[in-house]
Amino acid sequence: MAAGVIDIGSNSIKLLIGEPAGNDVMILESLKNIVPIGKSTFLKGYISQEPINLTINTLEKYKTILKEYNITQIFVIATTAVREAANRTIFVDTVRRKTGLEIEVLNVGDIVYYIDAYISYKLKDTYPINNKNLLICEMGAGSVDVSLLKKGFTLLNIGLALGSLRFKQLTSKAGGSMAEASEALSEYIENEFSYFRRRLPRIHVDDIFLIDENQEYLRAMLPSKKVATKFFQFGVSDVERIIGELSDKTAEEIASDYDVPVENADALLPYMMILKNFFVITQNPHVYVMETSLAEAILANKLLGLELTKRYNKTNQLLSVAHSICEQYNMDLNHAKQTAHFARVLFDGLREQLGLEDNELLYLTLAAYLHDIGKFISNRSHHKHSEYIISSLNLFRLTDDEIKIIAAVARYHRRGEPSKAHPVYNSLPEDKQIIVQKLAALLRLANALDHSHRQKVKSMEILNGMSDNITVVINTRDNFLLEKNDFNEKKDLFEKITGSRIKLTINEDF
Repeated sequence: MAAGVIDIGSNSIKLLIGEPAGNDVMILESLKNIVPIGKSTFLKGYISQEPINLTINTLEKYKTILKEYNITQIFVIATTAVREAANRTIFVDTVRRKTGLEIEVLNVGDIVYYIDAYISYKLKDTYPINNKNLLICEMGAGSVDVSLLKKGFTLLNIGLALGSLRFKQLTSKAGGSMAEASEALSEYIENEFSYFRRRLPRIHVDDIFLIDENQEYLRAMLPSKKVATKFFQFGVSDVERIIGELSDKTAEEIASDYDVPVENADALLPYMMILKNFFVITQNPHVYVMETSLAEAILANKLLGLELTKRYNKTNQLLSVAHSICEQYNMDLNHAKQTAHFARVLFDGLREQLGLEDNELLYLTLAAYLHDIGKFISNRSHHKHSEYIISSLNLFRLTDDEIKIIAAVARYHRRGEPSKAHPVYNSLPEDKQIIVQKLAALLRLANALDHSHRQKVKSMEILNGMSDNITVVINTRDNFLLEKNDFNEKKDLFEKITGSRIKLTINEDF
């Protein structure tokens, strides 16, 4: 069956209609309308009424076209400009009421999920993507969304505030001569990359793939450098040459010399500056630019079922990200792993008492990995810092509420209990608050069992006895007094929620 994807970007709204054609997708219709939502968001912080009206009018036109194709599978997504808008919720609700279309606002992790899966599929016969360390980047008008993959596993998802619309706003406000504007752009881009480099794990990056639907603009610059039909190959000398050629040209001169639309011409210089900064990261002689789009990646995902294999599935990708975050924030990784292991054992043994669902194990596991991340700021009240840091993370294919659940569960790994006075917890609907309470009760117990951070437990077992009595049996030959005292102090929340009594039994003669 055919399907349609509507991509509400920072500077335009795109419609892509396609149908399966063997192992590929045949594009039946591709439309693009300029709707500068980002011009409002990036300047004012919110989406003003004019772009909202333009969005609704454009979507109504697209609905008519979709109806002509008899399309019932319609996926509407929005990216940076909507995601960063203070009135994002109102925007989404207004569009739903006026058009009947439900918008999914993608975070950076969502975007790179679709892009990574699509690239893996497109290059599966020509490039060993799961045997390389790669940076995969989606170039948009509002941001450059980057994913770092280590042999197929995600280590980092990050959005850089780099995009053609932001550059236009910067240069229009800055004034100055052409040379001064060029230097200001270079400094702005280098500042973003300085932040990016600080966030990057210390691994060798083999290759960089940039995703850009406007590859035809690059064809005039590198007519002899196209590789097969899949991507362009830019070298350091190519980029430096082009920067030199563009630096003293107006947008009109660039449009004439390179046969590109005037409205896109002034984006080419900062584009090349971005490429130059990528070379600094990898020391690699080439950057590869692939001609595709986020909308095409999503369309292929929906039509061809491009799910990542079990080895690279959502859970394993998120655990890879959590592991990388632990290393980045200098956390005690052995303690994080041990706490996560205990949390899983407790979840499996006590899920019936708590009425937990399968998907909630992922929230608990991630909270267990990241519960001490706040110590990077200060040991004092580190649980509050953990909540703040986790709330700001771009986590792979998780919604805002899911990230809040993980952040809140991590906060309550100590003695303080969930409270309506805590903003993150209070912002969740009541059914999600209950999940936080249940998972926090388990995390407190798991954390207590490695209170000394010395991994004393050799094995553990959950025994569900009569009259709602539960016993956690620990096998250890070490002094377990510290852990036992902490366990007894932290079991209250579990007992309040379940009405069951839980005790710790220590077996030293196993």
